[in-house]
Amino acid sequence: MCVILFAAGAHPRFPLIVAANRDEAYARPASPAAFWSDSPHIYAGRDLEQGGTWLGLSRDGRFAAITNYRQGIRNGDAPRSRGELTRDYLTGDRDIEDYLGEVSQRYPDYHGFSMIAGTPERLYFCSNRAERIEPITPGVHGLSNRLLDEPWPKVRRGIAVIEGLLGADEMTLARELFELLGDTSTAPDHLLPSTGIALERERDLSAVFIAGSTYGTRASTVVLVNVEGEVLYIERSFGPRGAPVGTTEQRFHLERSVKALALDRT
Repeated sequence: MCVILFAAGAHPRFPLIVAANRDEAYARPASPAAFWSDSPHIYAGRDLEQGGTWLGLSRDGRFAAITNYRQGIRNGDAPRSRGELTRDYLTGDRDIEDYLGEVSQRYPDYHGFSMIAGTPERLYFCSNRAERIEPITPGVHGLSNRLLDEPWPKVRRGIAVIEGLLGADEMTLARELFELLGDTSTAPDHLLPSTGIALERERDLSAVFIAGSTYGTRASTVVLVNVEGEVLYIERSFGPRGAPVGTTEQRFHLERSVKALALDRT
């Protein structure tokens, strides 16, 4: 996953709005978003190499998404897959603070990652490249391959677009968010971050949507959760050079409304 843009508690009708692109090598096998046969309360795509996921939502209101932390050449080996972090939270029953506290004890087992997890009314940010686990404040946020709200050009643009949609209806939100996720324009060189990779590669990766020949945007996902707990989850899949592969769309209800989930924690 290369960019996750989201609004938490900022829209009067949709307490959680997510627009995300997953970037990965096209050769790595994955299945599109669906209810999992071994955990039927989970709706998510799945990495078929390690069994984890980059983004998903459960019927009991658990949400999780993860990106890698870009820092040039990796230092040493990491024995565990980052996708298991999202998978294990979605399939488990532990409170988010307890779960992330346990994850923090095994940070060295993973290459660099940044993760958003929780429920629509209570999200947290966690990274093995950050000093602490932090609750996410209500508002519009963005995460690419660094830390939360790092002012990379595509993060700043994505936040601005979503801020302009905070009064929009469902149809408008879905349409405009997919237009944002399909943006192939790159940032000017003077705005590019320095993450230890070559300038040309940094430039290519600055686009919201990456359309390479061996690596690029594999999935664009829009998730809208309304106050009644109804979920609209749309995922568009792509192949090399950004060729469309297919679309999945699913509506389902959380076990309780977002209002009820919030009241349980007051």
